[in-house]
Amino acid sequence: MNPQVELNLALILFVPWFSILGWLFWAYPRQPRNAARTAFDSATLVLAAIAAFWGMHWGMHNADPHAGAIWKQVLATSVAYGLFLAVMTAALIARWRWLRGRRAAA
Repeated sequence: MNPQVELNLALILFVPWFSILGWLFWAYPRQPRNAARTAFDSATLVLAAIAAFWGMHWGMHNADPHAGAIWKQVLATSVAYGLFLAVMTAALIARWRWLRGRRAAA
């Protein structure tokens, strides 16, 4: 296998699922949709992708080499997915509180 593909396999395999989760985060709730919300959602998706990419590489480089070749992919996938979900969950909670506060103020 190509070394670059092997190094990035976890992210390649999760791109469809990350795309679905990202689209759901972006699309709901539908309102309010303003420049601040668009900037927040965009920054969140970029940060989640960067965190997943970093976690995938960290997992590949820190997996126990004696556990077998597949362990690198398992660890990289688990860390990348966990970090992506952690960023998305934190942003979802922050956005919910932000929007709720704006609704209460209006």
